[in-house]
Amino acid sequence: MKIKKFIKLVSLSVILSASIAQTFAADVNLYVTRHGKTMFNNVHRAQGWSDTPLTKPGIEVAEQLGRGLKDVNFIAAYSSDLGRARQTARIVLDSKGQSLPVNEMEALRETCFGEYEGDLDPNMWGPAGKHLGYPSHKELMEDFGKGKIRLNKIMDAIAAVEKSGEAEDYKKVKTRMQTALKVIAESAKANGGGDVLVVSHGMAITAMVEEWLDTPVKGGLGNASVTKIRYTDDGKFIVESLGDMSYVEKGKALDK
Repeated sequence: MKIKKFIKLVSLSVILSASIAQTFAADVNLYVTRHGKTMFNNVHRAQGWSDTPLTKPGIEVAEQLGRGLKDVNFIAAYSSDLGRARQTARIVLDSKGQSLPVNEMEALRETCFGEYEGDLDPNMWGPAGKHLGYPSHKELMEDFGKGKIRLNKIMDAIAAVEKSGEAEDYKKVKTRMQTALKVIAESAKANGGGDVLVVSHGMAITAMVEEWLDTPVKGGLGNASVTKIRYTDDGKFIVESLGDMSYVEKGKALDK
């Protein structure tokens, strides 16, 4: 009788321990960040897979972001394999005083714009706008800023008018970005959860999260903005903030 009672108690203890572990399993918090401002951003040229270095203000905003994130203890850091993202990730970590390797992933790249790479922005947005029935790129950008047109339609329009066939459409970018984030989140989850820095690109980040949001995205994400995404223990992504500049503002305040 005593042995049976002992076995029952051990079994109950195992069940309760498993239940408690599941209840308190650590979530993964992904701080998905757009890179700092670059030379092509500054001169209004299309910058997808093409790459230019951060400007002085771009470096400064990355430093401010790092200081604003000083209380967040990252367990891992990732960036796209493009220089501007890698540079931003390194500056953020150095500015917050945290030494971590930056894991580069090609899948975190910005959208490829094909023959429009490096061209003036209106030369890409204009044809895409006309494809969608807009008289010029200005009206297209105005509607995007107001949330009247979703990014997926704009991305598909760019891919449709780009003649080389190299430009990526919305589905391709969304799929590779979501797949990459899943790999990152699962790796963190396997190590007990925690906070992860992910530096990527504005259009690619928006393409990744657009279907996870209840309302349309209004305009592009700011340089060094943070889109915070929680990965739950049951494998769901929850967008907690989009394009948040409060960490940069916090870092600025610490400079004073």
